[in-house]
Amino acid sequence: MPSTLQTGHVGLNVTDLARSTAFYRRVLGLDLVAENQDPKRPFAFLGRHGAPVLTLWQQSDGDHDTARPGLHHLSFRAESLDEVRAAEEVLKEIGAEFAHEGVVPHAEGATSGGIFFFDPDGIRLEIFTPSGVPADAEAPTPAAPTCGFF
Repeated sequence: MPSTLQTGHVGLNVTDLARSTAFYRRVLGLDLVAENQDPKRPFAFLGRHGAPVLTLWQQSDGDHDTARPGLHHLSFRAESLDEVRAAEEVLKEIGAEFAHEGVVPHAEGATSGGIFFFDPDGIRLEIFTPSGVPADAEAPTPAAPTCGFF
């Protein structure tokens, strides 16, 4: 067993590599680390400081199907509520679809929370902060799980 374990990067299947690369770079501020434009195997590595965070593979058709086994949602941690709200503004500017309006606490009385939205292929995403959400803010349901997608 590994003595330490952490996520290296996440790979997502997308329908349009250029569109998804632009979306994730704009919303998450990721850099293009590497890419392959070969039509037989197009992909893009996006990351920070040269380290991949997200790999996009253009090898899908249609929208993400939440009824099938696989990814429930992908969550990114921000350092502050201000960073979450800044991402929310970018998402509004580009016309992204949100699961809920505004910053949503993870549960009633929680000070952690985030925004819940969809990428261009319908993949569910979250940007959250571990603290700073007003404790009196209402969750989507009183017994909300630790995410806004049910």
